[in-house]
Amino acid sequence: MKRFLVGNSFPMNLVRRKVTITPETWQNCLHVLNAGSWKSFWGHQNTLSAVNDLCGLDLTPRTIRPALQLDKNGYPVLDGESFRECWLLSPEYTEGFRPAIGEEVGIEKIKAWQVLHITWE
Repeated sequence: MKRFLVGNSFPMNLVRRKVTITPETWQNCLHVLNAGSWKSFWGHQNTLSAVNDLCGLDLTPRTIRPALQLDKNGYPVLDGESFRECWLLSPEYTEGFRPAIGEEVGIEKIKAWQVLHITWE
């Protein structure tokens, strides 16, 4: 079974090798989440319950706000396991809204969700 990461954002400073980032549909994302074996590195508690409800899955990470690292080959690592695939579910906010630095945004400000699929070569 293919293993992959799932989260709400990916730290671009950890991209050290070629990646492909592809916009995806919710349907494809839900299919992959339900069929695969994944580990969550979800970082924002305020959006976690909203995405859990939307997906019908519990994307709560094993630890609060887990930090990704890189292995010696430049692949992301979580809990000692390296990955070559990641699905991101990021909130799209209402027009004209930009969160203040450090602000946790309430779900009422979310108008939609963006799905991105990242693969490492």
